[in-house]
Amino acid sequence: MGPLIRSALLLKFTESAKRIGVDAEEMFHHVDADLQCLASPEMHVPERWLANILDATERRTGFASVGLAIAETWRMADNGPLSLLLQHLPTVRHALGHYETYRHLRSETVTYRVHEAGELAVIRLELQSERRNPGRHAVEMTLGTLMTLLRWFLGAGWQPRGLRFFHAAPRHLDLHQRVFGCPVEFGCDFDGILMNRADLDHPNPRGDVALARYAKELLDCQPPGLRALTTLAVQRNVKLLLPQGRCTLAEVASELGTSARTVQRRLAHERTEFSIVVNDIRRALATRYLRDPRYPVAQVAMLLGFSENSAFSRWFLAQFGCSPREWRIEASE
Repeated sequence: MGPLIRSALLLKFTESAKRIGVDAEEMFHHVDADLQCLASPEMHVPERWLANILDATERRTGFASVGLAIAETWRMADNGPLSLLLQHLPTVRHALGHYETYRHLRSETVTYRVHEAGELAVIRLELQSERRNPGRHAVEMTLGTLMTLLRWFLGAGWQPRGLRFFHAAPRHLDLHQRVFGCPVEFGCDFDGILMNRADLDHPNPRGDVALARYAKELLDCQPPGLRALTTLAVQRNVKLLLPQGRCTLAEVASELGTSARTVQRRLAHERTEFSIVVNDIRRALATRYLRDPRYPVAQVAMLLGFSENSAFSRWFLAQFGCSPREWRIEASE
């Protein structure tokens, strides 16, 4: 089974379907999605169900911004139990950090990476999908729902400095302007939101430290079936921390809100260990990045957590029997 999402996203589709011009139940049957997932917003269901529904809806209606139409209806409460914590955190920076820490309570597909330079901050989106390209609808929907979180902290009238999308522009941009309220560029080399760096640390006027602490305690007491630390959870955090050069057992354990010893014990129960997980992810990402000519070898080394190109080359040679450049040339033939 591929990555999972909260069924809340499918429930939001049913709310928007009539406005978009389709019958929600018919679209579920069309893509073989199980209507039982609408019984609760907290069920975890295959990501492909939503992706297929969004694509099928565009084909049926010709409407090119289905995902963004769903995002327009998103509220803080739609984040489920996690919203109890998010709304009381002191800053956007804290919210994004806890959003990652508690990703086992939300969809598995979304990772946000924050890059800061001078007065600018960029929240870059990475989406995991069964498909090579997660698709325009999923990207626009995800960044649209993020706007709800940002405006909770920064005010209903807040606007980012800009939006960047990898995909091409649709014919009409009225909905993009309504949801984002800022310049939107397409055909870029990443998907993300540009904002003032200071906004990351702007105090949340609705925040309450005591309530945030209480909400965190409640989330940490979720049943073991929801909170179970698995190899998949470790893998997600390894992918997040590798480009930051922070991918140690202690750092991953901290991101998961547990101890290094607990991580080791849980991984051993699943018949693996931390070094094996890191190495497997590096192998998979190395080949993925090297197949893409947009990534210089030096950048691939950095993304995999190597501080020096020589260290990356030695590791790559041991893993694949050739240098990264040789592998790239051979793969392109």
